[in-house]
Amino acid sequence: MASNVPKASEPPKASGLATIAAIATPLGRGGVGVVRLSGARAYDIACTLTGKSAFTPRMASFCRFYQADGTVIDEGLVLYFKGPHSFTGEDVIELQGHGGMILQNQLLARVFELGAKQAGAGEFSYRAFDNDKLDLVQAEAIADAIDATSAAAASSAIRSLSGEFSKKINQLLEQLIHLRLHVEAAIDFPDEEDVDFLSDGVIQSKLEQTQDKIQQVLATAKQGQLLRDGIHVVLAGRPNAGKSSLLNRLAGQERAIVTDVAGTTRDTLQETVVLNGLTLHLTDTAGLRDTEDTVERIGIERARTAITQADMLLMVYDVTRDLEEESTPLQLAEQLFGELPEAKRLLIIANKSDLLSDLIDDSSSQIPSVSQIVIKERGYEQVNVSCETGAGIDNLVEALCAKVGFHPPENSLIARTRHIDALRRTADSLAEAHEQLTVFQAGELVAESLRQAQNSLGEITGAFSADDLLGKIFGSFCIGK
Repeated sequence: MASNVPKASEPPKASGLATIAAIATPLGRGGVGVVRLSGARAYDIACTLTGKSAFTPRMASFCRFYQADGTVIDEGLVLYFKGPHSFTGEDVIELQGHGGMILQNQLLARVFELGAKQAGAGEFSYRAFDNDKLDLVQAEAIADAIDATSAAAASSAIRSLSGEFSKKINQLLEQLIHLRLHVEAAIDFPDEEDVDFLSDGVIQSKLEQTQDKIQQVLATAKQGQLLRDGIHVVLAGRPNAGKSSLLNRLAGQERAIVTDVAGTTRDTLQETVVLNGLTLHLTDTAGLRDTEDTVERIGIERARTAITQADMLLMVYDVTRDLEEESTPLQLAEQLFGELPEAKRLLIIANKSDLLSDLIDDSSSQIPSVSQIVIKERGYEQVNVSCETGAGIDNLVEALCAKVGFHPPENSLIARTRHIDALRRTADSLAEAHEQLTVFQAGELVAESLRQAQNSLGEITGAFSADDLLGKIFGSFCIGK
C-alpha cells in the first residue's frame, strides 16, 4: 500500500481518468468499516460488486458484496453520491461493511479486481480541490480536524472547513485587485487632468486599510497556529530540581519516575497535555551537570539537543539549594545553557517555594530578593511553584500562555505555518508598495509590489500554488482522504 502513496514533492494526480479506492476508516476491529471509491467507474463497480442494477443517489441500499465466484465477502450499506454533487465532484461510492482488517482488505481487493486503483495519500481531497469543491485552506482543515489535540482546535478547524478563513482571505484578495486596478489606471492614463490617482490620497487610504486588515488576519492566524501546533516546552535544570515532578503535575499523572537519587532521569521523556486550551508538547530532560557516567552523559547530550529545539524553556531550580551565595537565577541559566537564552523563550521556575513560605510576599506571590528585581529589570520572569503541593501551577500555565501570546478569541480559526509566512510576505509587499507610493510616487513599482502581495495571499487558498507545495500538503493526508 505504501508504494502507492505519492512522494511529498509530487501532487496526487486528479485527472479523473482513474477510479480510485481506499479504506476510509482506521484498520482494526470495529462496528463499521468503510471503503470509498471516486471516479467515472465507481457506480459500475458498485453494481457488479453487489449484483444490483441501479442505486438512487443519496439513499442507503442494503446489499451483499460478492467475490467473482459468487461467494459473499460481507454485507452492508451502499451510498451513492452522483457527481458533481459529491465530496470530490466525481461519482462517489461508499461501501459500509463490518469493521475488521480481513473483511475490509478483502472488499478492497475485490474493488481493485473490478478496475479501481489504490488512492494515494490525500487524493480524494486533492480531487475535491481540483474540481473546485474545496479551496486549499478547507482541504487542510480536514486533516487539521482529524489531528486536533483539543476541543478548541477541532472547532476552529471545522470553522476553517466551512469557509470562514477562506472568506477573509478572498475579501482581502478583492481589495488588492481593486487597488491594482486604480494603480494601473494611474499608469495608463497619466495625463488625465481631473484627478491625479497617485497623489489624491485615495489609493493611499485604500492601501492603508488593506494593510490594517492584513495585520488583523495575521493576528488571528497566529492564534490559530498555536491552537493547531501547540508549543514545544523543555524542562531543564540541575539534577533533582523537580523537573520530573513538574512534568507529572502538568500531565496530571505519574509519567516520570521521581526519586531522591540525582540522575534518575537519563533520557528525554515526552508528554502532550492541553492546558487552558493550549497544547503543550512537554519534554523532561536529564539534569545538567558534569558526570563520568556514560549513560547519564548520553542523556545530557540529548537534553542539550532538546533545549536548542524548544519553543519555550522552563528552567527549574530548587530554591533551597541550587543558588549559591550571591548568585542569581539568571547566572544559573548562563551556567546551565552556556549562554543566557532570550527572555521570550525562557521562563524561570522556582520549585519548592513552599519551604520558603515565611519569605513569600503574599501580595506579589514572589520571593522578595535582589535577584528577583534583576530578573524583572532584564525582561525575564520567574514563577514560584511547589511540585509537592501544586501551589503556583496555575500561575505557571497562565505565564506560559502569556509568554507565547496565546489568547484565542471564541471564533478563532485554525492556521498553519505556511499561512503565517504567506501573510507576512503579503504585509511586506504592501509596506513596499506604501513606500513607493508615498515617497517616490512610482506607479510601476507600486503595481509590482501589489502583484507580489496578491500572489503571496493567493497561495493560502490555492488561487496561486506551485505543484511542489500541493504535493507536500496533500501528501501529509490519510489514505482514504
